[in-house]
Amino acid sequence: MERDSKIGGKTLKKNKPKKIRQRGIVIGRLPVGEKNCITDVADVKVGHMTLDHSLGEGEYACTGVTAILPHSENLFQQKVVGASYVLNGFGKTTGLVQVDELGLIESPIMLTNTFAVPAVTQGTLQYMLEGNSEIGDTTGTINLVVGECNDSRLNSIRKLPIEPKHAIECIQKASSDVAAEGAVGAGKGMICFGYKGGIGSSSRIVGDYTIGCLVLSNFGRKEEFQSDHYKVKEMNSIPTFPKPADGSIMIVLATDAPLSSRQLKRVAKRCGIGLGRTGSHFSNGSGDVVIAFSTANKVTHFAEDSVEIRTQLRDDHPIMNDLFQGAVEVTEEAILNSLSQAVTTEGRMGNTAYAYPFE
Repeated sequence: MERDSKIGGKTLKKNKPKKIRQRGIVIGRLPVGEKNCITDVADVKVGHMTLDHSLGEGEYACTGVTAILPHSENLFQQKVVGASYVLNGFGKTTGLVQVDELGLIESPIMLTNTFAVPAVTQGTLQYMLEGNSEIGDTTGTINLVVGECNDSRLNSIRKLPIEPKHAIECIQKASSDVAAEGAVGAGKGMICFGYKGGIGSSSRIVGDYTIGCLVLSNFGRKEEFQSDHYKVKEMNSIPTFPKPADGSIMIVLATDAPLSSRQLKRVAKRCGIGLGRTGSHFSNGSGDVVIAFSTANKVTHFAEDSVEIRTQLRDDHPIMNDLFQGAVEVTEEAILNSLSQAVTTEGRMGNTAYAYPFE
């Protein structure tokens, strides 16, 4: 629920969502993509499904699902090169073991709340089975990738409001338009640096290639945020969420640069620098996970050849350093966009997370 709030007798109007650049804060030196969104990587799609309703007796569904589709074709039959990197492993994900073993992603990448991982996994499985009659019958099984953050301060997480159908709806809504950010989809109930967080995205042009990022931000304390670095003045009259948990962040990195799984992991590691620049130190109880993929080389599931030929960048080419820089910049800016685009949100038991007072 989003509404005007009163603090000390003063009415606070709902924040008008803006990209951080619209507020005069410019991150990095690389040129930004046309949409400044992960969907600047050609054919990448993002979908959100948001739950925002009362469950009675003070309980509230303030949560959702977000889907990132590496391309619009059949993802099981046309896999993409992938990798993951765990900055801090206090999280509950599915599928990352096989992603790192085989270096491939063959399903939508799904984000949601901690207790909804089973339901979202089931819904995603149902969706993929519907489009691939061979899975589990005439061919192998499928590896589904689902990540999470804990939104229990605003969402009645024990009521399990997310159902498998919500994951299916989310995938079906995915488009290559500019992705909605802030308190939407999986970001509906998330809190970042004590203020309202959630979904954020950004992109960079790196030579002939594009690199994009989408984050689900749910970490940090107010005093950890590097507001001085961004020349942002905080209003002390605006309360942050009391006793914040260590929290988590899911970072999804996409590129059309031809990278191997090993190279993707190297690029993914640099996302931690962007995260650290905002003020995170990867807390003990924080699940900080990067999932990366490249759309440059699709791997056909039913290929019969015993060898395959792929093009990939040289590790020692200067473009690799620019991709590292791009990963840093898009992660940092995506996190700031998750704050900048969020609005004051009320959830379970009247708990309220206020939008960061950029104005």
